[in-house]
Amino acid sequence: MMNHSSTRLLLQHGKRSMFKHVSATSTRLLSTTATNPPLFNLDADPAIVKVRFRKLLEEERQQALLGGGQARITKLHARGSLTARERLELLFDPGSFQEIDQLKAHRCMEFGMDQQKYPGDGVVTGHGTVNGRIVYAFSQDFTVLGGSLSETHAQKIVKTMNMALRVKAPVIGLNDSGGARIQEGVDSLGGYADVFQLNVDASGVIPQLSVIMGPCAGGAVYSPAMTDFIFMTENTSYMFVTGPEVVKTVTNETIDKEGLGGASVHTAKSGVAHGSFANDVMALRAMRSLLDFLPSSNDRSTLPIKEVTDDPNRLVPEVELLVPYDPNTPYDMKDVVRRIVDNGDLFEIMPDFAQNIVTGFARMEGRTVGIVGNNPLTLAGCLDIDSSTKAARFVRFCDAFNIPLVTFVDVPGFLPGTDQEHGGIIRNGAKLLFAYAQANVPKVTVITRKAYGGAYDVMSSKHLRGDVNYAWPGAEIAVMGAKGAVEIIYGGKNAAQHTVEYTKRFANPLVGAQRGFIDDIIHPKDTRRLLCNDLRVLRTKDLPNIPRKHTNMPL
Repeated sequence: MMNHSSTRLLLQHGKRSMFKHVSATSTRLLSTTATNPPLFNLDADPAIVKVRFRKLLEEERQQALLGGGQARITKLHARGSLTARERLELLFDPGSFQEIDQLKAHRCMEFGMDQQKYPGDGVVTGHGTVNGRIVYAFSQDFTVLGGSLSETHAQKIVKTMNMALRVKAPVIGLNDSGGARIQEGVDSLGGYADVFQLNVDASGVIPQLSVIMGPCAGGAVYSPAMTDFIFMTENTSYMFVTGPEVVKTVTNETIDKEGLGGASVHTAKSGVAHGSFANDVMALRAMRSLLDFLPSSNDRSTLPIKEVTDDPNRLVPEVELLVPYDPNTPYDMKDVVRRIVDNGDLFEIMPDFAQNIVTGFARMEGRTVGIVGNNPLTLAGCLDIDSSTKAARFVRFCDAFNIPLVTFVDVPGFLPGTDQEHGGIIRNGAKLLFAYAQANVPKVTVITRKAYGGAYDVMSSKHLRGDVNYAWPGAEIAVMGAKGAVEIIYGGKNAAQHTVEYTKRFANPLVGAQRGFIDDIIHPKDTRRLLCNDLRVLRTKDLPNIPRKHTNMPL
């Protein structure tokens, strides 16, 4: 039997042994923890990883939506412009825009570009609907590195255009860019070339439309230049190959950006752009209106058809009163056109350039037609260099996209003068002749008052495969006017008598009708009714062109 002293010693020994065991166990555990990760590492938990990624993704998307930041957006608004995304919201039907490549970013590491990463890389791309039809678009964001084009920026545009080609839908470019991204060097230049190639590939296949809403300079100008129609905003957009500083250095001319390449310059002087508008909102609304007239592609079945709200048999007696009997008295051909087409709706193309000829889109019996008409209100309606190129380009667009052509003729001939001859009226006038001759869409022509000289041939005459050619009773078809003809034929002798004889012979369309060059001499009031009927009949027209690689138009 143990005494109290023995019991105490035994307990003390037991405690020391237990502490040694615990210490050894702890050491082993610490050693194991140091060499092996914890059994439950939160950083490796799949659920937590995914939550963190979603947070990162949301941050990236928010940055993409903000572009270059609120400060730059405020500055853009101060100049009277909208952001790239605001523009797309106005262009597309509400809630229809679906973005592509929102997170795509550049890969450039030189010149500090690795510290300037913006999701989307300065251009918003995607598709949506405009008046219910699919349209692709890209909108350059000036708040991100000045909207400069990088390799990645170009890739986004090229992808958008390729998708538009695949689904046969129009593509719209909203341009607001300072040009090539200098830090990327040749990669940026290669990106431009890739876009240019797509512009060419898409030409005549899908409508390509551009709206210049800010700077567009240097090589960047050539992509919109190859599209079908260009709109510009006044006072905030400009286009030029070389800027005012370079012009000053090379030619010693002092000029600002607006004077060198603003909207007024390109819509009234150079003919580069097809329409100018006071601000972004008006430009985008006009683009929506234009799209409403256009097919989605060169497939004839995509031509838009609207509900007929204007009687195709409606008589238009007022048009006869709009055209003076005196061939030298001016009038506005647009007034005549608006009374003949559906609901007076004429969307004019290039209204401020070469005003001696009218080009635009309208509807007849709810279907789109292209309108071309000489306008005696300017230069007596003569054809000159600018009017010939303006109309030729328009005719070729209509032909490429199966849009019937309705031509109103009141032309005294080609404009004489050394400026015209030295500027190449022969070559440029031949463009319009070539365009009409090659076009195989339905072509209906009305001579309202006069058609003199070679201009008679050029303006969609029967000789250029015109389908239906009409003349009003007061029309004159001749080599030239009576006064000039008598001077040449009779040398000015007995001018009054011979003028009467010449006028009696040629100051009416009877001879043209007798030769079959005019299908009928119609009363002006019947013009709308007959045109609607003819266009209805010609919907199934099939006139293939001669097989070849391509024609050699006198460019």
